[in-house]
Amino acid sequence: MRMGEFSRRTGVSQRSLRYYEEQGLLRPTRRPSGYREYEEPDVVTVRGIRMLLAAGLNTAVIAELLPCMVDEGRILEPACSSMLPDLHRERTRIDEAAAALLAARDRLDALIGLTTESGVTDKEACAAMAASDAITRA
Repeated sequence: MRMGEFSRRTGVSQRSLRYYEEQGLLRPTRRPSGYREYEEPDVVTVRGIRMLLAAGLNTAVIAELLPCMVDEGRILEPACSSMLPDLHRERTRIDEAAAALLAARDRLDALIGLTTESGVTDKEACAAMAASDAITRA
């Protein structure tokens, strides 16, 4: 099937399909005219790519893991335990990113809690008030 039909079938934009191909994740055959030709197994591959992206993996990691995935009917599944170190590494990375986001949220909550209702909504007036307050403290 050609790219337009493949895009509709997978729900993935043509731009994303070209990107997957650039990253070596998808390898459609080419017609003599240069048009890409996708096969049924490519549908499962794209679903697997989307699943791994949704799991927070980037395309470089997906390129490493994709050869170790097998088609079990409806979606790609891991086929070898050699993937586990990579999957654990990515989980740790995601845990660290989540912890950093939660810490940032906590700092924002603290700022919100420290912000008093001054009734001043104009940013310039607020800056002038803060400058005046800084001079008073000095």
